[in-house]
Amino acid sequence: MRNIIKLALAGLLSVSTFAVAAESSPEALRIGYQKGSIGMVLAKSHQLLEKRYPQSKISWVEFPAGPQMLEALNVGSIDLGSTGDIPPIFAQAAGADLVYVGVEPPKPKAEVILVAENSPIKTVADLKGHKVAFQKGSSSHNLLLRALRQAGLKFTDIQPTYLTPADARAAFQQGNVDAWAIWDPYYSAALLQGGVRVLKDGTDLNQTGSFYLAARPYAEKNGAFIQGVLATFSEADALTRSQREQSIALLAKTMGLPAPVIASYLDHRPPTTIKPVNAEVAALQQQTADLFYENRLVPKKVDIRQRIWQPTQLEGKQL
Repeated sequence: MRNIIKLALAGLLSVSTFAVAAESSPEALRIGYQKGSIGMVLAKSHQLLEKRYPQSKISWVEFPAGPQMLEALNVGSIDLGSTGDIPPIFAQAAGADLVYVGVEPPKPKAEVILVAENSPIKTVADLKGHKVAFQKGSSSHNLLLRALRQAGLKFTDIQPTYLTPADARAAFQQGNVDAWAIWDPYYSAALLQGGVRVLKDGTDLNQTGSFYLAARPYAEKNGAFIQGVLATFSEADALTRSQREQSIALLAKTMGLPAPVIASYLDHRPPTTIKPVNAEVAALQQQTADLFYENRLVPKKVDIRQRIWQPTQLEGKQL
């Protein structure tokens, strides 16, 4: 297993030099993660970081969604976290000095708008006037906003119902909302439970992927260490392909979800390797930030480039 992990690590990040061995690791790393963060969950389960950095105390804190995680990151309760594309924009608009240290590729099949199977709502345009549940300031907020724009609707054409994933699921199942914008594994759990229909996924909505963030001082002080940590998350994610069945069993146990839900979730995901944020990703994230400002969902414009942290040596285009 150790040799497999070392080989997998070699080509995972497009960073020319990590210099992990040359830079000592900090005394502690407090990681914020979500139930759907596959690479993080597997790294935690296999204790990959604990084995790689035995001199550092690694601790893990689970959050229901990105906004809550970045609040904790901003006040110094954690050191590193992973969220969807929207929470960092809200955090920056609120003045948080958090920096993007890595990005995963988009997962357009893993985020959807759901309606009841027998719902009269057949298209996104039919959402006009209806209640839609979602986590405010999450990637699903972005999915919904982009889908509405594509359908010729404004955000004000719907009745937004801001709920955490767990509360949104309950409201949706009880018929208290008409649609639910959500990500995996909540999506796969609802799909396999039955009685739901996918109204729209993110296939043609041009979203960015998930981001990894840290407080600026922590990133600047521990650059090589952070890159090593992200590489470890990537190698853990690769186990979903090289050891699919074992990974499904482990994820089912650690997440408390049925194995078929995990299998469905993995089927919705492309191969996931964490890379530094390049100019193209930053530009797309800027478009998203501008879209939210135009819809008066954030109080001011933000310049994404002010929050991009990069390793000193990169292969490919710089910002």
